[in-house]
Amino acid sequence: MTWRGILDLVFPAQCAGCNAIGSGLCAACAPSAAPIDIRLHLLRVRALGLYEDTLRAAVLALKDGRCDVAEALGALLAPAVARGVTLVPVPTTSARERVRGVDGVVLMARTAARAANVDMLEALRQRAGDAQRGRSRSERLRAKERFACAPAIAGHRVVLVDDVCTTGATLEDCAAAVRAAGGCVEGALVVAAAKPEAPWKTKPA
Repeated sequence: MTWRGILDLVFPAQCAGCNAIGSGLCAACAPSAAPIDIRLHLLRVRALGLYEDTLRAAVLALKDGRCDVAEALGALLAPAVARGVTLVPVPTTSARERVRGVDGVVLMARTAARAANVDMLEALRQRAGDAQRGRSRSERLRAKERFACAPAIAGHRVVLVDDVCTTGATLEDCAAAVRAAGGCVEGALVVAAAKPEAPWKTKPA
């Protein structure tokens, strides 16, 4: 038996919403409403729903390093992945990955890519571990050029993947890095979006 199999026996997948055993997010707790589309300045983002209730619980579990939740969310994102694109996850800081033992967004993107039969590249890196968490809205919006992108992304049709879209500043910053490296950014997929507030607008998908 593999180590993953042993871990699944000892720590079985458990729904982030209702704690039912069997999946990181059970069918009853998975979002049933249509996704929402967000229009940023230079980027379109699709979210499974707003950052509240079950999706908020799922994102927090993802941030805590829950692999079962990451895989469940990746499966939910997969139907929105277009053919021929390359998924590029927004990376967490190295310090957080060491603490958690896993980058949940990377695992989520890998699961979505596998289910949608597309490529996934870990092409982005944070320049100096400059996380957005804890910053005010204005500080988030002012943050620029925090990411670098590998040259291997050149020529790829890219869809960014992240857990939450708050102001959109991180996604816009990542998109700029991908474009500078020669990639074509077609949009972004996230689990949840903060409630609509300037400067971006939201509408039903």
